[in-house]
Amino acid sequence: MIRNASHASSWYSDNKSKLNKQLDSFLEKATEEHQFPIEGVRAIIAPHAGLNYSGPTAAFAYKCIDTTKIKRIFLLGPSHHAYFDGCCLSKCDTYETPLGDLKLDKLVLDELYDTGKFGWMKQQVDEDEHSIEMHLPFTFKIFQDKIDQVKIVPILVGSISEAKERMYGELLSKYLQDEENFFIISSDFCHWGSRFRYTYYTQTNDDNYPVQLSKFHEKLITRPIYESIQELDYRGIDSLKSSFEDFQTYLKKTQNTICGRHPIAVLLAALETLSEKPGFSNQKIQCIKYDQSSRCKKYQDSSVSYASIYIQIE
Repeated sequence: MIRNASHASSWYSDNKSKLNKQLDSFLEKATEEHQFPIEGVRAIIAPHAGLNYSGPTAAFAYKCIDTTKIKRIFLLGPSHHAYFDGCCLSKCDTYETPLGDLKLDKLVLDELYDTGKFGWMKQQVDEDEHSIEMHLPFTFKIFQDKIDQVKIVPILVGSISEAKERMYGELLSKYLQDEENFFIISSDFCHWGSRFRYTYYTQTNDDNYPVQLSKFHEKLITRPIYESIQELDYRGIDSLKSSFEDFQTYLKKTQNTICGRHPIAVLLAALETLSEKPGFSNQKIQCIKYDQSSRCKKYQDSSVSYASIYIQIE
């Protein structure tokens, strides 16, 4: 069974040559700012908006990857359209991209399903969702020199509790422990604006009394809204560096509209499980690139934030 590239021609180009050139451009620009790959990177968090918007940021995360030892890529994305209290797996054999097909690791998918903790996605749910698909062109591109030697394990993460985030993290930690596996976490950061029903604003970094802006709050805007959004996102990224609990506390306090918060929390729980094992005491989480779809300056504006984050494990 093949999962069609259902968002090609709308969210990104369905033309192989054009898509190749666009990805090359994004990746080349990333190398102008940093030296890649980065040793010891075992997971990334990267955005999943339309390629024209988030592609330049996502490229930084993908350039971090040293593909040498990797044989299997776990792709965890949030469910935007289907509600379920758990994690679901794909029944497909291959995922189509305009660059070529990616094979799924059926043995690992069956192994996960046999734990009794996962469900299967319906084909329509699989193809309606963009959070995993938007990472497929980058994945193919980065691994193109060994594409026949790697397989993917897509996992769609539903609206799950903290307890289930920990449970799935503990379950997946044995795969994260293996350096032949790599984890890609799909998430945008703050979705700001009245159309997202989120207009969190602080006047300074030390402001303990944030407001939800409305058209009646124009006089409260003493610094650009986009600066307030950036500071909000950076605090969230800092909480990732601290602990699973700190990330949960941050989300409860700010209600930041991080759409991939559940997949991110699953990764954090997996990392905490690993940290308790001998030989895995040193972990580093670092944001290498941050951007916003537009710079909000007034209440009527809106934006989505993008962050590329890498996770090193030693």
